[in-house]
Amino acid sequence: MTPDSRFDTSSPPRRAGAYTFAALFAVESFVRALNSTVVTLQAYDILGAAQKVSVLSTAVSMVVLVATLFLPHLLGPMPRRWAYTMGIAMMMAASLALASHMVAGQAAGMLLRNLGAAVLNITLQLYIMDHIRRTDLARTEPLRLSLSTFSWMTGPALGVWLYVQYGPWAPQALAIASAAALFALFWFVRLSESASGQSAPPVQAFNARDNVVRFWSQPRLRLAWIIAFGRSCFWSTFFIYGPLLLVEAGLAKTMGGLMISASQAVLLTAWFSGRFAIRYGVRTVITAAFVVCALTSLLAGLAGTLAPYIAIACLLLGSVAASALDGVGGIPFLRAVHHHERQKMTAVYRTYIDCSELIPAFVFAFALLWLPIGFVFVILAAALLVIAWVSWRYLPRSL
Repeated sequence: MTPDSRFDTSSPPRRAGAYTFAALFAVESFVRALNSTVVTLQAYDILGAAQKVSVLSTAVSMVVLVATLFLPHLLGPMPRRWAYTMGIAMMMAASLALASHMVAGQAAGMLLRNLGAAVLNITLQLYIMDHIRRTDLARTEPLRLSLSTFSWMTGPALGVWLYVQYGPWAPQALAIASAAALFALFWFVRLSESASGQSAPPVQAFNARDNVVRFWSQPRLRLAWIIAFGRSCFWSTFFIYGPLLLVEAGLAKTMGGLMISASQAVLLTAWFSGRFAIRYGVRTVITAAFVVCALTSLLAGLAGTLAPYIAIACLLLGSVAASALDGVGGIPFLRAVHHHERQKMTAVYRTYIDCSELIPAFVFAFALLWLPIGFVFVILAAALLVIAWVSWRYLPRSL
């Protein structure tokens, strides 16, 4: 097969292994990482208050949540390769909107960025479930997270530096170029669309309400969603309110980008979480990680703007535990979902990301009317302790 033929949709697609998905995820992560902190700081610059940033995040997350549930109707019979391509295009459009540095462009950019990430996430998960055996997930999932470390180590700090030094267009130009690289890589590897190699739609058509009811009628899927929701709550709170805490404490904006990048350096430890899970069990690793995340969040919140460097240290320690959740936290879903329901249930499962941005932002928008910003991490700590108990109580020992 010639290189040019790889971009021909008539050429036969390939089956793929763990390293193929790790490479795609690493490039996709870099696209998202460049704006992970810029989006928050730019919203703060435009709106002028952390509470207003929470309100905007809540509004965007509500729209994305509804859109995610109805993605099958939006995408129709589109094959997965074209759904993934659409996700890349939405990420590019998001960067163009964010570069405007206006309220309307900020809202549109945040919306398109989250929707594009939803399409990419759902499609990649379906590819993984078709290509990777369930018994290999404890090894391949931590590998995928570990190889994305460079993207998250460099992206947030680089994006903020470009934003501060050269203005809103600079990080967006690099994000668009990176998305173009993801497009080229994806069409180069030519993934097989299903186990049989036949073209398949990204998600099967379904009634969104019925599918949510079906998802929540299965206890193991409910538990998997709650675990994923909890770990995503830590990261969304950290990414949005961590940099804002530092800015309100009087530190430079670049310090927020450096903190986010430093937190992502520990993604390499996700590989060890897989080894620990094999030895001690997934339940033990998940529960212990939630407890550590809760304690470090509590300490960071108590330190607040009065001791921002202590808050940074606590949040970075919590990110080590959160990386363990990233490594094995998705395994309960991947093992619990029935083969014939993968496409339908994945669309519902993925809403944990939108809910982890919507629910905390909604709660924090009210809390910040009366409380200092550090208290968002105290509230987060209480929620994580509850999820730690649920995980220990209901996850099977044999998982």
